[in-house]
Amino acid sequence: MATCVITGASSGIGKACALLLSKKKFFASYALLGRKIDEIAVTADGMKANDSSLVIRPYELDLSITDSIVDVMNKILSDFTDISCLCNIAGYTDPQPLLSTTMESFELTYRVNVYAPFLLIRECVRSMRRSGGKIINVASTAGMGARPGWLSYASSKAALISMSQTLTEELAEYGIKVYCVSPGRCATKLRKRLAPEEDPKTIMQPEETAEVICSLLSPDEHCLDGQNIVIRKKIQG
Repeated sequence: MATCVITGASSGIGKACALLLSKKKFFASYALLGRKIDEIAVTADGMKANDSSLVIRPYELDLSITDSIVDVMNKILSDFTDISCLCNIAGYTDPQPLLSTTMESFELTYRVNVYAPFLLIRECVRSMRRSGGKIINVASTAGMGARPGWLSYASSKAALISMSQTLTEELAEYGIKVYCVSPGRCATKLRKRLAPEEDPKTIMQPEETAEVICSLLSPDEHCLDGQNIVIRKKIQG
């Protein structure tokens, strides 16, 4: 039973991807990860409405608590013996300039945006290396250049881009493809923290980003791994 693991499944891009994938029928089962089990359940209900045959299990996980990630992954690997896809979508930000950035905030950003994807990938590959699979890492255009005032977030996303490109080469021998997408401005809770005064209706929506991510997960896609794929919406007017 081909299983897809999705982090950040309770809202934003993660939720949009889960709902769209449930229509695509690429996978028979899903492990949905998030901090609030009741919000994950809403996503699961929406997926079931699209395809009642899907096997969907929610897992409560705070990605900032790195010690718990391996435990949850062991549970997932016990529940689903064949993991064929991992979508690292959850993210965190605390936008501050250098002199206002605390060590605690810097470490928290890296735990969620870098350490958690690393651990999730490592544990999923234990299953994927037997039959191949796909890994999607959601970075950000903030990780592609200077972002004054966003030091911890921008540098963490730059690290995720580099990690993705390195693992593309390292995991190729197992038939595992690693994709990295870097959305621009997208109307998520995280974006609201970065730009609280911005009108979310004027920027890219999670569903638009999900369309690109899901196209990469198609069984017919074999050429775009190893690249940093930028997703931007052209501003009208």
